[in-house]
Order: sequence, then structure tokens, then C-alpha cells
Amino acid sequence: MTEALLLVVPVTLLAVVVRRMEVSAPVSLVLAGLLASFVPGVPDYHLDPHLVLFLFIPPMVYSEACESSFLSFRVNARPIALLSVGLVLFTAALVALVAHTVVPGMSWPVAFVLGAVLGPTDVVAAVSVARRLGLPRRLVRIMVAESLFNDSTGLTAYRITVAIVAGGGFSLLDGVRDFVLVCSSGLVLGLLIAWPVRRLQCWLGDAVAHTAVSLLVPFVTYALAEYLHASGVLAVLAAGLYLGHHSNRASHAARLQEQASWKLIVFLLESLVFALIGLQLRPVVRALDGIPLWSLLWYAAAVSATVMLGRFLWVFPATYLPRWLSPRLRARDPSPPWQLPAALSWAGIRGVVSLAAAFALPDDMPHRELVLFLTFSVTLSTLFVQGLGFPTVVRRLGLAGRSGDHDDHLAEAKAQEEAARLAQHRLEELVAGEHQHCPQHVVLRLREVAEYRRVAAWERLRDSGRPGTHSPAAAYQLLRREMLTAEREAFIAMRNQGRLDDEVVRQVVHQLDFEEAALSRDLHL
Repeated sequence: MTEALLLVVPVTLLAVVVRRMEVSAPVSLVLAGLLASFVPGVPDYHLDPHLVLFLFIPPMVYSEACESSFLSFRVNARPIALLSVGLVLFTAALVALVAHTVVPGMSWPVAFVLGAVLGPTDVVAAVSVARRLGLPRRLVRIMVAESLFNDSTGLTAYRITVAIVAGGGFSLLDGVRDFVLVCSSGLVLGLLIAWPVRRLQCWLGDAVAHTAVSLLVPFVTYALAEYLHASGVLAVLAAGLYLGHHSNRASHAARLQEQASWKLIVFLLESLVFALIGLQLRPVVRALDGIPLWSLLWYAAAVSATVMLGRFLWVFPATYLPRWLSPRLRARDPSPPWQLPAALSWAGIRGVVSLAAAFALPDDMPHRELVLFLTFSVTLSTLFVQGLGFPTVVRRLGLAGRSGDHDDHLAEAKAQEEAARLAQHRLEELVAGEHQHCPQHVVLRLREVAEYRRVAAWERLRDSGRPGTHSPAAAYQLLRREMLTAEREAFIAMRNQGRLDDEVVRQVVHQLDFEEAALSRDLHL
């Protein structure tokens, strides 16, 4: 417990600092862990693979799935499948070929285990940069979907290859059958769990209870799926997509509290797991004393280069070849400029899933320590080369700031106008009917609110790209926020003077916070 606290406290503080400095948090935390692992007195932190696969992976997958778009997944099913299934298997085969060639005595089954371990990507660092730099939204969604789905492909291939090494007598047909069965049963199980959970959350109504149930979903879903020999990752993914798609049926308080809770949890878990990756270096290197250093560096360089270059070899043909072969597909989805697959090819970072799978290998497996070292080397090389270089690559390719904000504002303006028109129509129906005795000044105020919401989106669209200008709606938001700050300070001063009770102050400040939260969305546009 003491060692855990000694790790959590500095990791959290470092993560907060690098977040404030807008530095790559995953790379900074891994580097800090690497340096700390060689400091005298720092204990050896062992990455328990079963703990990682249960404690870290399900909540991170679930949180990202809840924020993802189910409709976008359906639209982009072809590129997602090519990346999350085709690329993982291609990478596994390519790594196996290179590892079997360059590492003396490494058998084909062990080489395929290494390939399966290195197949799935972890694009946390790349996606955070992509969103901050404003990459095209479809590209970001494909990157996120790939990292969510390919974990299942990689872990399923990993199980099959480990069984072959252990003498389980697997055939290719058995492997394909098990892969389809595990994946499909995981998806079905996730949906079967999500449906009653959504009904339960709607019935509870209370925001705290709603969030408590949400926090249990990924762990229960993953544990049940693994117990039934289904894909736990895909089960969690399916549950998260379903519940996220129907989250609008929850109360506003439940949605706000759930989103804030998951952001905090994922922030802490990601920070801790990247620091743990760095802390693994010393025990991993110590276990390979019998192999010359230059040989280890050669093996690591060959496998790392294979993983990075193999992604380019797959992404470009997978992007253009189907369109060249199918005129119908080319007409429906024209070929993108080469800069998009180039950026996608660079976002091939490996992370915690690969390391957890490597640490979970049987102790008596041949070349286990070497497989672990190579996995560690590829994780570090992709984090430092591709992770640190991704912002530069995006800028050089001219993709920064092409997220389609203008199209978003235009679509929002049209939707806001239609919604405001329907709201005004409903208001007139109520005033003419069951609420005809409503005070006139209240009706006038509600009409003003509807009109304000109708024109605000059009004003944002008109003033986008004109720095230093404020539309009437933006000016209202800025001034109202200053007024809210003054109100909050006045209530706190009254409390300090003994004129208001603490409980009363908390209630009124809570209402001000809700109003400021509603305003803050537009203040950054």
C-alpha cells in the first residue's frame, strides 16, 4: 500500500503539471518512470498483467466508447475493420517473419506470439494531439475506433498463438472459428448487459446512483465476458457504445456528473499506467544479462522498424486499392488526399495492452524475457518517435485546423433555428391553452430566450475566423460570466460575514455553476 501511494502521488502531480504546460503527458510520464527506475532506493514495480487487463483497460475503453459515435462507427465500418482486424493480423505476420529471421533460435510459434502482442495500438497520445490540432474529424474517429476494436483482435490472436506454443494443437481453422466466436459473443453479451442497465439508470433518476451504476458497468461486463470465454474488450465496447448512444435519456445532472467522474478516473488511470511502463525498464533489462547489448539493440531496432514501416505498407493500399477496384465505392466515398493516410500511418503507438499481454506470458515459454524486452522496446520507440513527432508530422502535412469547424457551425445553426422554431410553436400552444393565465412578462422572456438561441449559432458562424470580434451572443456570454463571478463572490462574502448559512450558499452557488457551465461551451468558440 505504501509503495502504491508513493507512486500515485508524484505521478498525479506530474500529470497535472504536464497537462498545464500542454506537453505530451504519456511521453513525459514514461520518461519520468524510466529515469526513476534507475534512482537508488526506488522499489521494483511489477506490472501485474491480470490487474492491468481488469483495472485499466475496461474503464478506458468504456469511457472512450461512451463518447464515441455509434453512427460514425457504422459509416466507417470498412476502414475500421481493415485497421482493427486486417492491420493487426498483417503486423503479427510481418513481425513474426522479421523476428524469426533476426533472432537466432526463435521458433515460428514464439515469433507469432510476439507479433500478436505487438499488433494492437494505443493511440491515446496521438488522439489527444489530433484533437488539439484540429485534424479532420473522420480521421480522428477512425483512429479512436481502431484503438478500441483492435485490442480484441490482438488479444484473441495472442491466446491462439500462446496455445500453439504450449502444445494445444490449434489449427488455422480452429483459430478462425475461435476468433469469430469470441468476438461475436463479446458484442452480443455487451448489448445484453447494456439494455437492462439503461432501463435501471432511467428508473433510478438520481444522478449519484446513475453514476455509481455507470462506474460498475465496464468491470462487471469485462469480468462476465472473460468468465464466459468471450471478448471482454468487445463486450465493454458494445456496452459503452449503446449506453453512450442513449445517454440523452438521462437527466442533465446525471450526464454532467457521469462525464466529470469518468474524465477524472481515466486521467488518473492513464497517468499511472504510462508511469508504470517506464518503471518496468530496470527489471526487464536485468533479466537479459546473458545476451550482448549490441544484439539486443539490433533486435529491438529491427522489430520496431518493422512495426512502424509495416503500418505504412498496409494503410496506403488499404486506403486506395478498394476504391480502385470498386467504382461504386469510389463514387460513394472518393479517395482522400495522401496526407490523411500518411497521418494515420504515423499514429501507430503501442502501449499498455501490448505490455500486459507480454507480462502475462507463461514463465516457461521459450524466449519469454526477450519477447518482453522487445515489446518494451517497441512501446518506447513508438511513444518517443511517433508520439513526439506526431504534431510536427501533422503540421508538415498541412492537416492542422482542418476539423471542419465551419461545417459544424453551419449544421448547428440550421438545427438551432429549427429547434427554436418548434420551441416557440410549443410555447404559443401552451399559452393559448392550459397556461393562458401565465404572466405576460414570463411569456415575453421565454420568447426572447428562444430567439436568442436561434440567432446565436448564426452569429458564431458569421464571426468564425474573425479574431477579436464579438457577436451580440458572445458579448452576452462574456458579460454574463463576469456577472456570475460577482454574484458568487457576493454570496461568499455574506457567508464569511455570518449573514448566510453555508448550506444556503452551496445551493445558490451550485445554481450559478450550472449557468456558467452552459455559457462556457460557447466562450471558447
